[in-house]
Amino acid sequence: MCHPSYDHCESTTPLLGETIGRCLDRVADIYPDNELLVSIHQGKRFTYREFVSVLNRAAKAFLKLGIRRGDRVAIWSTNNYEWVVAQFATARIGAILVNINPAYQTHEFEYVLKESHVRSIILIESFKSSNYLKMLYEVCPEIKKSEPGQIDSWRFPHLKSAIFIGNQQHPGMLTKKSFAEMGDEMDDEALYSVERDLDIDDVVNIQYTSGTTGFPKGVLLTHNNILNNAFSVGEILKLSPTDRVCVPVPFYHCFGMVVSNLASVSHGATIVIPSPSFDPSTTLQAVQQERCTVLHGVPTMFIAQLDDPDFEKYDLTTLRSGIMAGAPCPEDLMRRVVDKMHMKEVLIAYGQTEASPVTTMIRTSDSLDMRVSTVGHVMPHQELKILDTDTGKTLPRGETGEICFRGYQVMAGYDNMPEATAETIDEHRWLHSGDLGTMDKDGYVRVTGRCTNMIIRGGENLYPREIEEFLHTLDIVSDVEVVGIPDKKLGEEVLACVRLHGPAAQNPPTPEEFRSLCKGKISHFKIPRYWKVMDEYPMTATGKVQKFKLLEMAMRELEAGALPDSRKETT
Repeated sequence: MCHPSYDHCESTTPLLGETIGRCLDRVADIYPDNELLVSIHQGKRFTYREFVSVLNRAAKAFLKLGIRRGDRVAIWSTNNYEWVVAQFATARIGAILVNINPAYQTHEFEYVLKESHVRSIILIESFKSSNYLKMLYEVCPEIKKSEPGQIDSWRFPHLKSAIFIGNQQHPGMLTKKSFAEMGDEMDDEALYSVERDLDIDDVVNIQYTSGTTGFPKGVLLTHNNILNNAFSVGEILKLSPTDRVCVPVPFYHCFGMVVSNLASVSHGATIVIPSPSFDPSTTLQAVQQERCTVLHGVPTMFIAQLDDPDFEKYDLTTLRSGIMAGAPCPEDLMRRVVDKMHMKEVLIAYGQTEASPVTTMIRTSDSLDMRVSTVGHVMPHQELKILDTDTGKTLPRGETGEICFRGYQVMAGYDNMPEATAETIDEHRWLHSGDLGTMDKDGYVRVTGRCTNMIIRGGENLYPREIEEFLHTLDIVSDVEVVGIPDKKLGEEVLACVRLHGPAAQNPPTPEEFRSLCKGKISHFKIPRYWKVMDEYPMTATGKVQKFKLLEMAMRELEAGALPDSRKETT
């Protein structure tokens, strides 16, 4: 008898059945003097008691500003303690936190700001080459002429306030200090009254993920979704109030916000922020300085730390566990992390934003071989099946098909996109991942490929259609096809096969010139590394471009050293 590729995970530990704010209060009552948050680069530390006080002040400030249950509050920032305060303060009052990728440029930012109907935005001034204040003023110049808290923009009719993470005054914006002081004007009972009306199925977060339509889609996530997913991850990691979790992954991703922050807080552990964005040496220094026991990251982050020239000088003996996710983990890397970083219980996790995000995970009892060859088995209180993409039927174990999930973790849907939601979540509430995989006789899942042609570059999910849509806006481009090309360091890199018109067709730009046309308009990791100018594409009899042939051609040129590269080193 053939067993179907279906599995579910029973658990004697019940789902939490509470909002994020109530969970925090419960844990803070038990461990008031435990450190909740350490931001090393800001020199800030908060116990659970202190953090609750700070976030309550921020929550009351939002109420004073007119933010109510269901209103959207965007945050555009790298990792800092203010990000975590905003995360919990918005959840406390039932507002919806909208995560904006710090790598976004004006083209992407304007789209997300408009689509998300944001009422308030929190932002830092700049990071590296991105000036967030300048970009906000560029897309919404009315802010400069507005009184703080009274923005009136025809482009963004919902936007009423902007909060600057800092104390320097900028036209039309509240400073961090002036915003916080607004919280002193509200009494605690007003806050508690709002919180009592919240429900676990209220949407609390919107995260934008690239889509095959060419534009990002807003994933609607509830208290129930992300809090229980975080708690389950923490249980498998064996988190406790004595753990200190180093978080170099970005908060705007589910990895940082859910798997790191919420998992830590739901278990009374400590969040350690080493730096605004990932840096291998500061991460290693944070582990040593704060005696961290858990370290998260994508494979490229662990590679960078292991390759740090001063790696051997750091004391990492306090580490015991962590999660490696976002891309496949090579066996050699896993062994090095276990042996050299003392992470004997490092685990692999798999999932997607639409699933809050973790759906399968290795357990600490699994062998090293299973850790590198599979993504574990289904999470507690979840279901998983592998189906035939042609018939929609569940396949026998061992056969390759599309991985689908069902359970508390499935998103509420895509924001204002009912058709896209219906394409992703079927009538039986199964979430179709778009990934291909198999399930063995013991329920272990292996991811073997993708139904679509998504590119995974260093843990970032890139959809060719989105990059193609942007490249089509360049005057010189007549047509473009984007494919992923294998890369030893990042898993995949982006290749743009372009057809040109006008003078450029006779005198094509260099790869560096192509790159300069994109810089500052789309995120740096979406800018193609490789560029191939073509007169025509290989086509099927029905007129469809054969992307696999484009890849075959490019691979031959890459091996011969003839594929035009826009940079010598990957950024």
